[in-house]
Amino acid sequence: MKRIGVDVGGTFTDLVLWDDDGTVTVHKTPSTNHDPSIGTMDGIGVLAERAGIDPSEIEMFFHGTTVATNIVLEHNGSDVGMITTDGFRDLLHIARKKRPLNYSNYQELPWQKWQLVPRRNRRTVPERIDASGTVLTPLDEDAVRREVALLRERGVAAIAVAFLHAYRNPTHERRVKEIILEEYPGVFISLSSEVASQYREYERFSTTALNAFIGPKTSSYIANLAGKAKAAEVGEDVHLMTSAGGLVTSRSASEIPVSLLTSGVVAGLLGGCAIGAASGFPSVITLDVGGTSADIGVAPDGRLRMKHLLDTRVGDYHAMVPMAEVDTIGAGGGSVAMVDEGGMFRVGPRSAGAYPGPACYNRGGTEPTSTDAMVVMGWLREDSFLSGTMDVVPALAEDAIRGQVAERLGTSLEKAAMGIFTILAHSMTEAISLHSVRKGYDPRDFSLVAEGGAGPLFAWQIAEQLGIPRVIVPGHPGITSAVGLLTTDIRYEVPTTVWTSSAEPDLALLREQMDRLADQATAQLRADGIAEEDITLERSVDCRYVGQGYELRVAAPAGEIDEAWVQQTAEAFHEAHGRTYSQRFDDKPVQLVNIRVTGVGAVPHVRIAEIERGGEDAAHAIKTTTKALFWERDSAEPEWMETPVYRRELLLAGNTFTGPAIVEQFDSTTIVGIGQRATVDAVGHIIIERASA
Repeated sequence: MKRIGVDVGGTFTDLVLWDDDGTVTVHKTPSTNHDPSIGTMDGIGVLAERAGIDPSEIEMFFHGTTVATNIVLEHNGSDVGMITTDGFRDLLHIARKKRPLNYSNYQELPWQKWQLVPRRNRRTVPERIDASGTVLTPLDEDAVRREVALLRERGVAAIAVAFLHAYRNPTHERRVKEIILEEYPGVFISLSSEVASQYREYERFSTTALNAFIGPKTSSYIANLAGKAKAAEVGEDVHLMTSAGGLVTSRSASEIPVSLLTSGVVAGLLGGCAIGAASGFPSVITLDVGGTSADIGVAPDGRLRMKHLLDTRVGDYHAMVPMAEVDTIGAGGGSVAMVDEGGMFRVGPRSAGAYPGPACYNRGGTEPTSTDAMVVMGWLREDSFLSGTMDVVPALAEDAIRGQVAERLGTSLEKAAMGIFTILAHSMTEAISLHSVRKGYDPRDFSLVAEGGAGPLFAWQIAEQLGIPRVIVPGHPGITSAVGLLTTDIRYEVPTTVWTSSAEPDLALLREQMDRLADQATAQLRADGIAEEDITLERSVDCRYVGQGYELRVAAPAGEIDEAWVQQTAEAFHEAHGRTYSQRFDDKPVQLVNIRVTGVGAVPHVRIAEIERGGEDAAHAIKTTTKALFWERDSAEPEWMETPVYRRELLLAGNTFTGPAIVEQFDSTTIVGIGQRATVDAVGHIIIERASA
């Protein structure tokens, strides 16, 4: 079977073609941000030609995209109308008590400055359902028709429908959808009971509005890409990565596009988990460094951790959808270095982007970046960028750093370049610490997987600073997110809110709702053509102690829901609470707040194949030596050293070498620090062990 993974980033589109016979073909092409489908399909054509096949031979097409996320960050979504319960028109405006600046009376609140739905388009109708699901006020259908007609006259492209307690009883929302289809056919419709069927009205309203805001443009992009793929006979359908780390079909993604937020970021974490497992180190920290940002994830025993639903934000908005815990910081190859008016030396988060890009790209960019620093230090050579297919002018990098950093700081060109790298590496180190040490995990128990075009340039230093025993550099670090797309299954998570306690559990309610969710998840997988034998169901529960405002998600056991089932779930929560907060209260009853069923439709996964084996001597892979700048651990004095440059494709399993060293390949460059030991393992990953290990 031949399958393709395509991850569209802000700077590059990464593609990997995987054949079950073990053949892997990769390609990297500039993203076409005005229409990402153009770059995607052109890249597929080049990749197929490089592999010597026709695109129609590709049987499965997996895709990660930033389209939905970019719409949110750039505030350029569609005009949205909203229909809600009388008295709740301004819920989106009021939001929560939290403010970005606690004590400022003059701050601009982002969800008010960039409104998802303007107030004039937030329309209310008489209806009311209470928290038990009982109808208190019937839906006024005539009022609904009047408001839909008004929104149609105003030309909104999408309508969000969010009623109070619709998560408990969605009948009114479903009836409004029927009326909209009659009165305004073709408009994008977003129901809170379909998008986020859980309590917390503000987050539910915000997620529903966000789904409508990105819906028309995202669904249009998906339909456009799926149409082009079908015309080229590439796969049966486009499967897209969700923020929870699963795949959905193009149909499902078009209906609930809010599930696609952060999809490419999560794919990088999944790819890191597969890479760590293949090398025998399942607990991984992933460092995915691209041109503008660095994505950091922590996966103990190869398991994704999920964010709390009050922390699942994208840009300035709450998005109450399942999201794997991955953090993004503004630190990448294009991060701009500067000395501000106060004399402070800063690097990032602003990026030079792909155009004009770093000064060394010779595209008109004049600001020094971290890429320019690594060119100055000799780590990135003129003929190493995309195997020499991209022209680089070192003199431009030197001029930018000397004129805008070194001279202003009164230091040498070499120390200025070293400082740019060190500041950026420290930012990544702090982010990893935030997501590991401060959440109860010791980074010394993990391996650091270096991903992205720039991840292997920084990983050696970060491992030394955090005491991480080893760095794993995959065979194709620059396209790890694309590989991650090929390592997961089709997944649908269906949640609902239940209020019950481990002291007096409502077993009938739990059984009824769990069965309903299971039927819903199974029906979605069947609609996608998943065979019965490939469908499995997973249960989870959001739990908390009485009086807490946050829940923790825990896995729930399979089997009959009875008293023993409830107590097992409560014990899982006690354990999770103790690990997260270093406290557990076994004498306190546990509230079961939300229950979830995740339907999993198994698809064939890729397997990382072993490579040819050789001896320890790696001298055959040295293509040249170069002068490069390195420094001892904790030393502020850089030194020019004669450094071997290895060709990655010539390295064999068992080859070993020590740093300082540079390893070059098409999609990335790897740095091995002074005294560090690098070994190529059976599947071709470079394992870099700390000098002090």
